[in-house]
Amino acid sequence: MKNPIRTLALLFLFINFTHFLTAQTTEDDQENPRPKLVVGLVVDQMRWDYLYRYAEKYGNDGFKRLLREGLSCENTHINYFPSYTAVGHTSIYTGSVPAIHGIVGNDWYDRPSKKRIYCVLDNSESIIGTGQIKGNVSPRNLLTTTITDELKLATNFKSKTIAIALKDRSSILPGGHTADAAYMLDGSSGNFVSSSYYMKSLPSWVKDFNAKKMAATYIQQNWSTVLPIARYWESTGDDELFERPYKGESKPVFTHNLKELVKSTPGIISATPFGNNLTLDFAKAAIEAELMGHGAATDFLAVSLSSTDYIGHQFGPNSIEAEDCYIRLDRELASFLKFLDDKVGEDNYLLFLTADHGAAHAADFAKSKKIPAGVLIPDSVKQEVNQALRAELGEGNWVEYFENMQVYLNHALIKEKGISREKIYTIIKDDLMKWQSVANVVDLDNLAASNLQPDLKSIVANGVNPKRCGDIQIIYQPAWLDDFPQGTTHGTVYPYDTHIPLLWYGWNVSQGKTFVPVNMTDIAPTLAALLHIQEPNGSIGKVILPLLER
Repeated sequence: MKNPIRTLALLFLFINFTHFLTAQTTEDDQENPRPKLVVGLVVDQMRWDYLYRYAEKYGNDGFKRLLREGLSCENTHINYFPSYTAVGHTSIYTGSVPAIHGIVGNDWYDRPSKKRIYCVLDNSESIIGTGQIKGNVSPRNLLTTTITDELKLATNFKSKTIAIALKDRSSILPGGHTADAAYMLDGSSGNFVSSSYYMKSLPSWVKDFNAKKMAATYIQQNWSTVLPIARYWESTGDDELFERPYKGESKPVFTHNLKELVKSTPGIISATPFGNNLTLDFAKAAIEAELMGHGAATDFLAVSLSSTDYIGHQFGPNSIEAEDCYIRLDRELASFLKFLDDKVGEDNYLLFLTADHGAAHAADFAKSKKIPAGVLIPDSVKQEVNQALRAELGEGNWVEYFENMQVYLNHALIKEKGISREKIYTIIKDDLMKWQSVANVVDLDNLAASNLQPDLKSIVANGVNPKRCGDIQIIYQPAWLDDFPQGTTHGTVYPYDTHIPLLWYGWNVSQGKTFVPVNMTDIAPTLAALLHIQEPNGSIGKVILPLLER
């Protein structure tokens, strides 16, 4: 017969030990709290003013909910050059700048191979999934860690990271080196695919999602305005010369017959609001299938909404198409927030919404309003610089490449001819400064001696990675666009490209607005502070104190 006193003593010790462990766990949770899920939403080409420009047409549960219940950093800017998609997504998630993280553009010129390099190109990998997507991709060109990498490291890889976008660069770069998966859309098939860097085959839930052919279903709706067209008074008329029609259209006007246009442009869904719908549909499927927000550690979902960029490039920011896209996105955002409330719990997720860059007004629109503007053709710059150098120095291919508004000089020829760098720069600057479109010409090897305004000098310096950048930086005049006679583009140092929204919502976020200056590179270190983890290893950003002061 067992000793009852001994049994009671053991039971008492067990209960007290269990209570100790529970108390210790609770204490640890209080000392090191984290949300169940972090959601990053990057709205491609969303200018800050879009939060308010179309506000009268927004509902109460999308952008207005984030503004009403979250914290808005109203004075958030990009602090590097150039303001392109790949650079923006990378800088958001690394807290760093091209000079350090190495993603100096969507593309750059590689001197050793004498080839143009795409930012996520990796020929050692292959595309996983059905379709005809071009190019093999991975995050290997990224030189630093991301906040998503650091979360994985901090949790001993118990966290799950999934990145989703229509564009490959907009999912791969936020996902970082350690993502469980990065998914992008193959326009030819309407399927989401991935890279062999992450997996050998698509998960069954992705195959099931693709089998629903949701892209084709959206296309069958065609694209009409969601409101009566007369209500789009924040925009110009429906038939403007500065808008670019879709391939197969004679005019850029509603209704856009997507059922017909898809025959010549299989991936046209990306350039319609339905591309955002499809992306968020896929994000919801990922949360459910991967049980994101229900594991032992914090998960991270990085989502980029790319259709806003395609539509902006196509029609410009003053078009009815752009306005309709944001009205529809507001409704989809409301649906997505409700989904997160139901599946993860309103107090269990931390969400931030920002943009990778803004956009200029279409050049012809600006000129029609007597605002100085114009369009510059990049090839003409290369030709002009070569001709100027030949006139002074003799025949030769003095310029190897022109990319990201930078001149890549032919170093071998310059060395062979014994020409000084200073002389080369002087010839180029003297010639290009005669152009109406050019504000300044800067020798990147002697940036400190330039006459740039100090803040602008810092922005240019942040973009210079010596192994991947050119030699001479050309800075355009405000409102001059690179190769977009219709529609618009981005990439400059000016506020229309650099002033972006930054909204925080959910777990441990108090309501309010702050006009304290914030840089895009402050997002990742702020997330690190909130999650009590190490910031990315190339981060130069600062913690956004108003978010933590509550």
